Amino acid sequence: MAQRRIVAGIDIGTHQTRVVVVEEVRTPSGTTAKIIGSGSAPSAGVRHGYVVDVEDATASLLAAKRQAETMARVPIKTGFLSVGGVSLDEVRASGSAAVSRADQEITDLDIEKVEESARLVAQPNFLNRHVLHEIPLQFRIDGVKSLGYPAGLKGHRVEGDYLFITCLAHHVDALTQVAEGADIDVIDCVASPLAGSYVTLTKDQKMKGCVLANVGAETLSIVVYDENVPVSIKVFPAGGSTITDELALGFRVSIEDAERIKMGRLAGTMYPKKKVDDIIASRFKTMFELVDKHLKALGRHRSLPAGIILSGGGSGITAAIEIAKTSLSLPSRVAELLHVPQDSKIKDASWAVAYGCALWALTGETDVPRKPVFPSVQKSLVRFLRQFLP
Repeated sequence: MAQRRIVAGIDIGTHQTRVVVVEEVRTPSGTTAKIIGSGSAPSAGVRHGYVVDVEDATASLLAAKRQAETMARVPIKTGFLSVGGVSLDEVRASGSAAVSRADQEITDLDIEKVEESARLVAQPNFLNRHVLHEIPLQFRIDGVKSLGYPAGLKGHRVEGDYLFITCLAHHVDALTQVAEGADIDVIDCVASPLAGSYVTLTKDQKMKGCVLANVGAETLSIVVYDENVPVSIKVFPAGGSTITDELALGFRVSIEDAERIKMGRLAGTMYPKKKVDDIIASRFKTMFELVDKHLKALGRHRSLPAGIILSGGGSGITAAIEIAKTSLSLPSRVAELLHVPQDSKIKDASWAVAYGCALWALTGETDVPRKPVFPSVQKSLVRFLRQFLP
């Protein structure tokens, strides 16, 4: 009997902890990924994406894990962990190498030397930080841009621009400690914005250029795509809870009532709609101004045809779409969770990070696979992303 290939994706967020279990299923047309279990629990012991109390965070993960195990009817012993929070950052560096073969044909070994050269340049920025991903942005052969992965082409010298996604090492250590406390061995980690993008963005959106913005409880994380390559990842210390706090102060009500006002579940003469809308609009404008400033720094201000796609709990606030459109001068829409069957208990994009993490671990592809693909998870994401280079 063939061994079942099952993986679990784990998202320890500030507001919710989620676990999604996915199984590779073989069909006559190839293989696909099937969701066989999911579980969630309110997060405790997490602040701005950081674990501040390991014991509390572990209890939340245990609760989510047990739900997922009950549904999947399999024990969860290993998992793939998403890493978010304000410590997530990026470093850009370029490297180069001379082509080693006498016939001047570029090999994978040459590309590895380019990567090592870029990593050496970026090394001073890695102090106390863990490198999650090494993403090739562009290659040049003898100074000329390569339209794709350059192995097999000919030249004298290869250059490459790389994006290194990093986070604080003790942040990863704390998340791993939480997982191990829930009897889950962490096999590998993936940056949360990347994980979410795998199951909320289409290839067309990523090719034309877009920004996926996840409005979490205490953080706003974005990933920017252009020509199907993630060219930037950024996390800002602002989220939906700042709106709740402003409403609580503005109307002098409890945090619970402020949350109901924010989501439109509590209204009346005591809470004038105009004042509510003004408070919400003000906080969202501040958030999207941060995104706009970052896009300007990248040279992609108002130049992403697929626009901004909103996910996360804060995306459910009606005003968010229009404010994003106005603030960024881009098309705006709420993300939809892709590749999810109708009968799945996963219904909205708030599950995107956990599901995307599991799918990335199982297939190494951004779309549901058509053929068996299960690369070694210890390899850098560069091995996967290189096929999408323009």
